[in-house]
Amino acid sequence: MSAARNVQAGPRDALAAADKLVAEGRCLDAVDLLTEANRRERDTAIEVRLVRLRNEAYAELDRSPTESPWPDEGPRPLDGGEALPAIDRGEITSAAVRDSILRYGCAFVPGLVAQEDVDMLVAGIDHAFEGCDAQAERGWSRETAGDDPEADAATLPWYYRFEGAGDLTIKGETRKFVREGAGVWTVESPRMMFQFLEVLERTGLRGLIGDYLGERPALTLKKSTLRRTPPLPYADWHQDGAFLGEGIRTINLWLSLSHCGDDAPGLDLVPRRLDRIVETGSGGAIFPWSVGPGTVEEAREDVPVLRPRFKPGDALLFDEMFLHRTATDETMTRERYAIESWFFAPSVYPGDQIPFVW
Repeated sequence: MSAARNVQAGPRDALAAADKLVAEGRCLDAVDLLTEANRRERDTAIEVRLVRLRNEAYAELDRSPTESPWPDEGPRPLDGGEALPAIDRGEITSAAVRDSILRYGCAFVPGLVAQEDVDMLVAGIDHAFEGCDAQAERGWSRETAGDDPEADAATLPWYYRFEGAGDLTIKGETRKFVREGAGVWTVESPRMMFQFLEVLERTGLRGLIGDYLGERPALTLKKSTLRRTPPLPYADWHQDGAFLGEGIRTINLWLSLSHCGDDAPGLDLVPRRLDRIVETGSGGAIFPWSVGPGTVEEAREDVPVLRPRFKPGDALLFDEMFLHRTATDETMTRERYAIESWFFAPSVYPGDQIPFVW
């Protein structure tokens, strides 16, 4: 019987049992135990502890080099049909996702998440943003908050800062940059992190992403973000591989939680597989790491740029080679709600990221 099933009592007993497992060097079992306990009865202390445990449990993963379950092949030819064919959520498999990425650069899954879950996640994003802003307004320090959830009772369970360990510390300006960019890190909202992973569990994505990567997936603090994006004057193109490094295996879930692409910012995308990181900082690019419009014109060849209209619950899956940007123009008036989460194979996890097991 798993450790998660041994505790049927309340949150306090579950936390005590988890601490015992951690003392025995069994953080992964402690994650399972507290996940089951929180499913039975939602508890703020458990959700905060789970965030830290998912980070600590990463050290227990076998990160020996493994081979990808997929052949190392180049782009596949377009099929001559739709510019970006959809994958029915009832037929989504890791093989179907891989095939679509190798043809179109991404896999489009309409209605992946049910409306009731969309509504829950949207409300959670609002709570997380409110908590983040309230904590920033009153100030924060490790002495008054870092290790004591009770010190942040006004914003918990929706916002609680995570402090890295060792060399993987978080600079204050980085967090400020993310918030000013209309985002909050998912791992800094304990309840949202729990709810989001539970939603993905119900869609079957945990097993699918594990099959795709060939390993148990690991999240990252810096590339898991709750977004509430207002209309922008302009957004530049990019490939995430330009700053994630080489030799990784990764897949990103971009989940739309509101109608977007018409009166709210969506995504512009190049629906073809690229086998290289295109030149950055040129072709009219605004930033050194971004891709200018002129370079996009060359990279897309005869494939038109798409601006899909997404509905709440629609999803895109893509990897670090995908060329895209936030879609925005002067006619847009509404915010767009979305969650972006990158998952990595632990054996080739980027060294400058802060990992969390799933």
